[in-house]
Amino acid sequence: MIDETVLKELSKDLKINMKGLGIPVGAAEAFADKILSDVKKSTKNKKIITEADLNRFISVSAKKYNKDLAYVYKIRGKII
Repeated sequence: MIDETVLKELSKDLKINMKGLGIPVGAAEAFADKILSDVKKSTKNKKIITEADLNRFISVSAKKYNKDLAYVYKIRGKII
């Protein structure tokens, strides 16, 4: 289960990345809500969740809405 403070940080991070990709603010907020909802469902029964797990769950969910955003989270932590 994900803590509310983590969800707020993820939401902020998602919106920052979407702004960088040129996604309009209204769409970014809607996408962030839907992505976080999917992430909550994916992590519901998990006791230990790593940052890599979160990035993977976000990437899978974001692929439905914006492939560039999904790519950003897929390669997160791999760029020097």
